[in-house]
Amino acid sequence: MRGRGAVVGVGELAPSRTTPGEDTLSLMAKAGLMAIDDAGLELGDVDGMLVHPIGGVSMLTPSTVLEFMGTTANFAEVVDLGGASGAGMIWRAVAAIEAGMCQACVCITAASRRPRTPRRPGEKKKASTGWNIPDRSPFAEFEVPYGNIGANVGYAMIANRYLHEYDATPEQLAKVAVHQRDNACVNPDAIFHGQPITVDDVLSSPMVADPLHLLEIVMPAGGAAALVVVGPELAAKLPQQPAWLLGAGEQITHKTVTYAPSLTDTAIQASASRAFEQAGVSPERVGLASVYDCYTITVLLTLEDSGFCPKGTGGRFIEEHDLRWDGDFPVNTHGGQLSFGQPGIAGGMSHVTEAVRQIQGRAGERQIPDLDMAFVNGNGGILSEQVSLVLGAER
Repeated sequence: MRGRGAVVGVGELAPSRTTPGEDTLSLMAKAGLMAIDDAGLELGDVDGMLVHPIGGVSMLTPSTVLEFMGTTANFAEVVDLGGASGAGMIWRAVAAIEAGMCQACVCITAASRRPRTPRRPGEKKKASTGWNIPDRSPFAEFEVPYGNIGANVGYAMIANRYLHEYDATPEQLAKVAVHQRDNACVNPDAIFHGQPITVDDVLSSPMVADPLHLLEIVMPAGGAAALVVVGPELAAKLPQQPAWLLGAGEQITHKTVTYAPSLTDTAIQASASRAFEQAGVSPERVGLASVYDCYTITVLLTLEDSGFCPKGTGGRFIEEHDLRWDGDFPVNTHGGQLSFGQPGIAGGMSHVTEAVRQIQGRAGERQIPDLDMAFVNGNGGILSEQVSLVLGAER
C-alpha cells in the first residue's frame, strides 16, 4: 500500500459543546465540501465517498449523504469502527483507488450535539426511529442487564489492571493531559484553547471512575472532519503537499471489555507492527505520534504497544519526554481529544487531520519543524478496534 495514495485536502469544523441549528448530515456536508475545496477539486471531481453510520438513518447512509450533497459516486461504503473509523477510511480509500473503483475519495465524519433537555416527571423516552430488531449479542445478554456498558468503567478497569501489572504513577498519567492542553493552547480551534492546566489540577479534579479523574477523560462535543484521498497521478496535479499513506494495519479483538483477550496487551500491537512493516520504517523514524486519547491510559498503552517504548515502561517514557509540539517527542499536537474536543467519530478523525496538516506544513504556530513522517492510531470501543497508519511527505 506504500505510496499508492495520499491525502490532499482537509476540511474540519472546530468542535463546540453544542451545534445549534445543525444536524450530523449538514455538518458532514460542510466538512466534505471544505475538504474538496481545500484539495483544489470540484464536487463533481470526487467519485468516491466513505462515511460512518448516522443516528436516525437506519440504512442507505452513503446514498443519503450523496443525495444531500447533490452528487453521485462510483464507490461508496460505510465504515463502522467507532473511534477508529476515520483512520480506517484512509486505507480503504487508497485500496478503492488502487482497485480502479474511483479516482478521488472523500472521507467524512461528523457529530451534532444538542443541549441535554431533562424529561419531565412521568414523561416517556421517545421511541427509536431505527429498526426494532432484538439484540441477541453476548453484550446485550450478559453485560447490559448488569450495567457493564460505560466507557468510563471499562477504561478504569484497564487502568487499574495496568497499575497492578506495571509501574506508573498518577503524576505520569496526568502529564499526558497537561501537555496536550499545552498543545491546545496554541491551537485556536481547540475547545480548551487558552486554558492551561497543571498536574495538580488534573489530580485534584473529581474522581469519575477510580483511578481516572475528570481531566483525564474526554469531553463530548459536536463538530466534523473530512479528508480527500487521491492516487499518485492526480496528487501530482493538485496544489497541496500530499500526505502519502506509507503503511496501514488493522486489528479487532472484541466488542465488550469482558471478552478482551487482555486488558494490558492490546490489538494495537498487531495493527501498529503491520503499519510499520508496510512502511518499511521503525517507530523511531516518525516525528509525531497522533494517537487516540479518550483517556490518559489510552495514550500510555498506545505508545507502548506501538513500539515507542518497551511494555511496562510507558509511565517512565512519558515522564522522561516532552510531549508538546516543540518537545522531543510530540504527541497530539492539536491538543488531542482531551483538549481539542471529541465530536463523535470526527474526534478520531482529528488525529488524522492533524497528522496531515503537520506533514503539509500547515499547522500554524504548533508546526513541528521539518516533519516528514507521522504515526496515527485510531481506537474504537473499549480498546476493541484498532487502525494504525504511517503517513509521510514522500512516497
